[in-house]
Amino acid sequence: MPARFGEFSRVHHKEISELPPPRERIYAAVYSFRDQTGQYKLTEHSSSWSTVVTQGATSVLIQSLEESNWFITIEREGLSNLLNERRIIRQTQEQFQGSGNLPPLLYAGVIIEGGIIAYETNIRTGGVGARYFGTGASGQYREDQVTVYLRAVSTSTGRILKTVHASKTILSQKMDMGVFRFVSLKKLLEAETGYTYNEPSFVAVQEAIDKAVLALIVEGIEDNLWELLDPDHINMPVFESYRQEKEMSYATDHLGNISMQNDKMFCVGLNMGGLILDSDVASGVVKPGSEVSLGFFENKPINLSLNIGSGKVAAKRNFNSNVSWSSLTLNLPIFPHYRNSPFLKAGYGINYQHGEKWFYDDPSFNNNIFQFIHFGAGYQWKLQELPLFIRVSADCHYFLNDEFDGMVHGKYNDRIWGFSLGIAYRFNLFKNE
Repeated sequence: MPARFGEFSRVHHKEISELPPPRERIYAAVYSFRDQTGQYKLTEHSSSWSTVVTQGATSVLIQSLEESNWFITIEREGLSNLLNERRIIRQTQEQFQGSGNLPPLLYAGVIIEGGIIAYETNIRTGGVGARYFGTGASGQYREDQVTVYLRAVSTSTGRILKTVHASKTILSQKMDMGVFRFVSLKKLLEAETGYTYNEPSFVAVQEAIDKAVLALIVEGIEDNLWELLDPDHINMPVFESYRQEKEMSYATDHLGNISMQNDKMFCVGLNMGGLILDSDVASGVVKPGSEVSLGFFENKPINLSLNIGSGKVAAKRNFNSNVSWSSLTLNLPIFPHYRNSPFLKAGYGINYQHGEKWFYDDPSFNNNIFQFIHFGAGYQWKLQELPLFIRVSADCHYFLNDEFDGMVHGKYNDRIWGFSLGIAYRFNLFKNE
């Protein structure tokens, strides 16, 4: 492929390029912005002496400062070369012109210091795959993270004016699929394909540096270190977006999970989904079901919920019935302080089998009332700042006997599988809870 111009990061396109002009650009010097991680690339089959991040981060930082249009950068990394060249010019002028007059070097009001201070590998990994009779596919992913720090130092006093930092996740993906099968007695079919994607570490470093430069500019404006050409520009969307992101960062961990203050005691929810009978008579079919729930102790690591539901279960033949149930379950959020979290649940319940007509028969244990053990798992998402949650879950009602379908057969009892999508609202009864 032909050579092309270097790309800019998403932060530059969407945020830095939207910054308004300053009252006066700041003269800044960058002596060195080094890789302080000391890490080398990991290889599967041999050792490598290549560093995991770029060693040219100083050049990246200088370009980011220039492209922001807020700084005038002054050469300091190659200062010895610059001084040598000026000495040659001065000596040449003195020899041929009798005097060597060069304009003085510019001096900086601010020195930008810092470096790449961390590179964490495999902070999150995962994969999925399946294979059936020699045919299958699989996928894997891995996340790394790079962190940079910047600080602005006053050259007149030596005071550190502002320190900021930014992190960027680096994603690596691999997907492959293949087939290995005998198509006849003497013929073997074998084929495979796949692809990998590794986000360049240089691009991640570039974006993290751009983010840190943006933070340095915005927070410097807020602290009156430098000024806007028009003070009214402080209300522009780029500043409002930065404030919101900054506020959210206080509740975000190193994996990008957003934590929340869990101070609501009660919860009411509604779930809609499907029910599948797994019994002795025939294969089950999907039928609709719904459930309402009332939760208690939602601000604890383990909470309790009372569930009441109804629906229909049926097999492909010989069974069709309306059902209703109530259950008491213990719920365990895996990450109780995060906005989004998987959860597990287990409990005990009673199922009322109505037949084809609702509440037609008198209730009788082991005749049309059956006890079951309830267990399941799911995932919940919190909606912004509202105490509302979207939940998806899969459940199983495992009966304590094998008489639900009227037939006792096999070593396992009858059971009902369910899947649902629902919404939950958390609240307190009193303001001081």
